Amino acid sequence: MSGLAESVAVGVEEEFHVVDLETRHLVPQAGNLLQRLPEKRFTQELQRSVVEANSRPYVRLEDLGHDLTALRRTVVEAADSLGLGIVAAGAVPLVDPSALKISPDARYMQMQEDYQLLTREQLICGAQVHVDVADRDLAVEVAHRVAKWLPPLLALSASSPYWMGSDSGYASSRTLAWLRWPTTGPVRRFTSAAEYDRMVADLVASGVISDPGMIYFDVRPSAHVPTVEMRMCDACPRVEDVVLLAGVFRAVVLRELHAIEEGGPTHETPMEMVRAATWRSARSGLEGALVDPVEGTPMPAAQVIVRMLDGLRPQLESTGDWELVTSLAGDALGRGSSAARQRRLVERGGDLAGVVDMLVAETRLDGWHPAFGGPVPRLDTELLKGYEAVKDEAVIETILRVPYQEVFRVIDRLGPVELKEREAERDRYMDETGMLFRAEGMRAYGQEPRDKMPVDLVPRMIAANDWKRIQEGMPQRVRALEAFVRDVYGRREVIHDRVLPAWVVDESPGYRPSGRRVHPRAIRCTVAGLDLARDGAGRWMVLEDNLRVPSGMGYGVANRRLALHTIPEFDRTMINDPEGTAALLREALQAATPVDDPRVGVLTGGPRDPAYYEHSMLAEEMGVVLAEPSDLEIRGGVVHARGERVDVLYRRIHEDELLAGPIGPGLLDAVERGAVTMANAFGNGVADDKSLYRYVPRLIDYYLGERPLLANVTTYLCRDPDDREQVLDRLAELVVKPVDGFGGHGVVIGRYASEAELAAVRDEILAAPERWVAQETVGLSTHPTFDGERMRPHVIDLRAFVCLGETAVVPQVALTRVAPAGSMIVNSSQGGGAKDTWLMKESA
Repeated sequence: MSGLAESVAVGVEEEFHVVDLETRHLVPQAGNLLQRLPEKRFTQELQRSVVEANSRPYVRLEDLGHDLTALRRTVVEAADSLGLGIVAAGAVPLVDPSALKISPDARYMQMQEDYQLLTREQLICGAQVHVDVADRDLAVEVAHRVAKWLPPLLALSASSPYWMGSDSGYASSRTLAWLRWPTTGPVRRFTSAAEYDRMVADLVASGVISDPGMIYFDVRPSAHVPTVEMRMCDACPRVEDVVLLAGVFRAVVLRELHAIEEGGPTHETPMEMVRAATWRSARSGLEGALVDPVEGTPMPAAQVIVRMLDGLRPQLESTGDWELVTSLAGDALGRGSSAARQRRLVERGGDLAGVVDMLVAETRLDGWHPAFGGPVPRLDTELLKGYEAVKDEAVIETILRVPYQEVFRVIDRLGPVELKEREAERDRYMDETGMLFRAEGMRAYGQEPRDKMPVDLVPRMIAANDWKRIQEGMPQRVRALEAFVRDVYGRREVIHDRVLPAWVVDESPGYRPSGRRVHPRAIRCTVAGLDLARDGAGRWMVLEDNLRVPSGMGYGVANRRLALHTIPEFDRTMINDPEGTAALLREALQAATPVDDPRVGVLTGGPRDPAYYEHSMLAEEMGVVLAEPSDLEIRGGVVHARGERVDVLYRRIHEDELLAGPIGPGLLDAVERGAVTMANAFGNGVADDKSLYRYVPRLIDYYLGERPLLANVTTYLCRDPDDREQVLDRLAELVVKPVDGFGGHGVVIGRYASEAELAAVRDEILAAPERWVAQETVGLSTHPTFDGERMRPHVIDLRAFVCLGETAVVPQVALTRVAPAGSMIVNSSQGGGAKDTWLMKESA
């Protein structure tokens, strides 16, 4: 499987019937309901008795389930205020077609004129699942390849046994109504998106359909975004069944994508067999035989589902879904289909009105499958009242994510007054321990400098499976960059082999002659700090690689100590302990040189350096000397720091400043001779360059022969004429950065920039295009942050570290950086703060 399989997001569109709670009939009240619903999340459908809810895309199925639950709560509460009921099912048993109307839309009116009975009887609701793919060509190919695996999913969703007041004899009568349209069913194989689009154009030209939106194949590529969409399932009364469908469909898509990547033979799927299997699933649901997708023979439904999941285990494990999906599937098989439950109610003396009542109750159920962590509470804490965030790590709509529930129980008990007292205690602790960070850079932004980094009291959690992937992906990236730096200051094979153009290196502001004087046996990237972000879907990506003098490791440790002192009430039993960080750092520094039993020192710019607290803290905890450039001398070819011989210097000062000083020339000679190892090495800035960032996935392939485990943000190089033209056209949409920038300096975020700022950066790009890159704007996640009275969402990122010694090690520490309110810039030098970061342990 591709290393990025866990980053494939999945989303759902759910259609809901609107019923009268007295008559239990469908009613044309969707228009009134939509006036009370968020416009971006709910839309109208063909019939005025149906509303559609649109989830956001998520990587984690748990997050998708929370979002779907929140959407159901929203529509149910809006319906309650109108005395209406909401039903998630393929069909509602009680219908008076004469009382229903088409939605007031010109397109729908034309459909009614053209299709007559089909339109009048379109009294059905489905659950549609969307999965990310790289491009539409892949979406078209996958749409055909997955076809034979979908009929079992229809059986899992079957919830429409009754049609127009009588038993249809089918588990999904909706399927029978749906398949009457001219463009439904499985889709044949196409060689490209262009060929598929020509087919759609031909169908429109035939006059049989009016527009591409009427393509209703069981699976279809989106016309606008790179996703593949499954459309064949009934709407499901229970939200966990929708999550199950989403998880299985994503796994099926991933398996076929992997097969395409591997270049295996394409096996034609007979459309006749898919149609037959679909009919069988609609007829039987989970209570009879299904057509096995592999054998093509009848087999008990439970056996088909279990065999199918077993075959998908590699994909489900790669996305972290195996346990959840198998738990949900076991529960669904044990419970039986919704169609069977409806019939059992009638067999026991109930009537169709009772069936509607049951469906209304199941749709509004606020319970939660145990696999999701138990019941999902509303945001009933005072501190989260009015909290609104679209891409939050703790809150989805009206739901507090399960991992944060215990944290907020503690915070709610403390309340805003006590939290302010704890903040005062936090400040006293920082003063007593000297835990300072002097953000002098704030003057450039019209702010008064401060001497403490604001540390918010609400911890940020990184799930165990996320942290595991980060721990696997970061060393890969650093190993490739280590190989790159060695290469470009040596034989430059990466350029000779045309993996990247020479100008990326030769014009890099970080490319230094000093880099060619590093001893060949020295490790160059001993300590790397990678800035990562999580988007609204839960995908992790690398924003920047920092291989010069990355800070934050010590502050991450200090933030935990501060948190333990300030809010000891939190249960931290499932959190990794960062206290071994200094020991790991020392081991990596000692491994940076071939000298036996090397002595280490920390080289600092002194108390004027913003991160001096960290320098001194790490030196003390490693038990090594802390020195400034003026404390260095070279005697007999050996470097001494404050009178002690040192073999490795952990450099926390910029090389230009160091080499320009009196000790510079002698120190550079000592580095070249191997008398002292500089960690990190001189010249490493070439690997920090924002232009190089675009090529890091190529470097991983070139040097390691591996697929990248962590994603990049799409990056445009303004030096390239085509890229530059696109950047200048889209300045208001992109993030523009200087190639050698750090600390957030010079960054312009187009969507928040003024016209004057955009004009200024345009002029700078035109004057020196090689100095600029642009990136797609990533919707960074937010996190609840205490602002004195209540919680407000602040943008966050994550800086984590790799110590490259004999092996690459990721310490159990990370720094969550927090942007000021209303800002997207998290850098501490520009007013950003921090949080204690909980790196969760894997459950036993």
